[in-house]
Amino acid sequence: MKGKFITFEGIEGSGKSTQVKLLTLALEERGIPFLLTREPGGPPISEEIRHILLNSANHAMLPETELLLYCASRAQHTGETILPALENGNLVICDRYFDSTIAYQGAARELDMDFITELTKFATYDTTPDRTFLIDLPVSAGFARIKERNLDRLELESRDFHEKVRLQYLSIANNSRLRYVVLNGLDLPQKIHARILASVLDLLGETND
Repeated sequence: MKGKFITFEGIEGSGKSTQVKLLTLALEERGIPFLLTREPGGPPISEEIRHILLNSANHAMLPETELLLYCASRAQHTGETILPALENGNLVICDRYFDSTIAYQGAARELDMDFITELTKFATYDTTPDRTFLIDLPVSAGFARIKERNLDRLELESRDFHEKVRLQYLSIANNSRLRYVVLNGLDLPQKIHARILASVLDLLGETND
């Protein structure tokens, strides 16, 4: 029996991490097993690539290098961690997946979308999430939320960069309505969580008691 694959997407400061945590706590309370992972990252090799990608000292990184590193990390992550879990019938929850590359490297870096599509199929072994939650909010609100952080290399990008990312996410969601659930990131966290939990339980065929 094939498992279910759920991903979370959004701009910096959207509240993804909060919603992932609330969802996993709710699943634990219901005794529903899951595997939680993230991108870039996951297994050790992918985590090492994550350090290179997000290190603010690597400001000379070219967009082409960035794209290939993300896809290298994703190939290892998908092959070593995600696919085996799904083949075992597990629920997999991932903080970001290939939609991030379409938004960040495709739209914001303006790399060739057709090439990214083919590279993505290769790096993911043609794997697509069953459901993706996009937590959308204005870039100005996201910037306000992360201003006290020690910002990583991508968080340090310009507001215009992140505006392109946001618009691309909304475009992906509009073109993938069966997979995407778009949530207002300005809503109260518990309100967002309730919608996510209901959607996940429906996907799993569970009742929301």
